[in-house]
Amino acid sequence: MKIPSPLLRRLSLGALGLVLVVALAFVVLRAGPLAPIRVTVVRATVASLSPSLFGIGTVEARRAYLIGPTVAGRVSKVWVDVGDAVQAGAVLAEMDPVDLDERAAALEASIARAGSSIGAAQAQRRDAHARADLAASALRRYRELGAQAFISAGAVEAKQQEQDSAAAALAAADANLAAARQEVQRLMAERAGLRQQRDKLRLLAPSTGLVVSREAEAGSTVVAGQAVVRMIEPTSLWIRLRLDQGRSSGLALGLPASIELRSNPGTRLPGKVARVETTSDSITEERVAMVTLDALPSGLSTGEQAEVTLTLPASAPALWLPNAAIQRQADRVGVWQVEGGKPRFVPVRLGRASLDGKVQVLEGLADGAEVVVFSEKALAAGRRIKIVDSLVSQQP
Repeated sequence: MKIPSPLLRRLSLGALGLVLVVALAFVVLRAGPLAPIRVTVVRATVASLSPSLFGIGTVEARRAYLIGPTVAGRVSKVWVDVGDAVQAGAVLAEMDPVDLDERAAALEASIARAGSSIGAAQAQRRDAHARADLAASALRRYRELGAQAFISAGAVEAKQQEQDSAAAALAAADANLAAARQEVQRLMAERAGLRQQRDKLRLLAPSTGLVVSREAEAGSTVVAGQAVVRMIEPTSLWIRLRLDQGRSSGLALGLPASIELRSNPGTRLPGKVARVETTSDSITEERVAMVTLDALPSGLSTGEQAEVTLTLPASAPALWLPNAAIQRQADRVGVWQVEGGKPRFVPVRLGRASLDGKVQVLEGLADGAEVVVFSEKALAAGRRIKIVDSLVSQQP
């Protein structure tokens, strides 16, 4: 039977519409909003982690010296240059003495004159002592004669007065001698201070070390305490390490360190934590530790940066997951666990983390639980998912 043309057209359009609906449904379920989300998963496994801490450090000298004058003055000479190795007590620089030498010469003359004053005072004392002895002897004789009425009482009183005057003169001579000696002591103390001041104009190396900078040149005027030469002890080099406060748990003295200097990439040098600073940087939110090298490499310079990895003691066996699997939902930290082919958000309590991207799961998961690591879209509870080996499309 021949189908009428209008009916044939309606059937053709209906079939085409049905095909389109089926195709649209297929697209929606396969690639549209209702399509399953591709994810990669991993199983939680019990293992013992070897956590580490990582930070960037700067090479510094534990013992560094800023050498300068104790009083203001002009630099006369600088005898060393950057890179010079010096011994303890070596003269590094000298300050202009100005009038110190002349003042020292004047003091020497004053000391000599004071010595002469002591000689004169001693001679005066000897004379006064002789006069006092003579007056005392005469007074004794006059008293004996007066007692026998051979001389008058007035003559005895006159001799008494002479004896008193001689004693006063002796006391004055003693005082003059003591003052002369005190003057000499004062001048000698002033000379000693002047010599110390003169000696301090010679800037000496406090220990064996290396000159790292000249802070002032000859002819420059510096104030008290301002550095003229900066030096360090090369054997005291260590690394000031900065660690993020949130990832510094376990930092302690004696932790072994693996150090890679920027000047020698690829080479790991052993060391250990020698000091942990008690004050953290509140601005950068970092903790500071000082790390020493077991053996100092040649050519190590201050200011060089280094990458430092600290190895913490191995943790007790616990579940571990890749750090990428950890998610945050509102104020909860957890993972997307796959159960019955559907994701479910499970809160967990985390422990330590390692530098290779692993983290301990202390509570919330069972051994062997299947957990989402990566997903191509944000997950929601009960969404359809498709487990794949990789989210990256493989090209033929």
